[in-house]
Amino acid sequence: MPFTADITDELNILARFNLETTQEGLKIHSSAEPAVIAAAQRLFDKGLTSLPDGGYLTELGRKASVHAQDLISIMKS
Repeated sequence: MPFTADITDELNILARFNLETTQEGLKIHSSAEPAVIAAAQRLFDKGLTSLPDGGYLTELGRKASVHAQDLISIMKS
């Protein structure tokens, strides 16, 4: 199953989270691209983030972010 544009947008957001701390979240501004805003909302709807515009990672979101960032590292090597 190939990555869809929606999944790619969600993975790009997950890749932006700082996994070194749980005290740092993300804020997707209303001026962001519509696809990014929609991806942030989908991550919230899936229970991966605490707010529809980013916020903090949930426990499940942290796991997803770790996997997304690991995948990026593998693909870059």
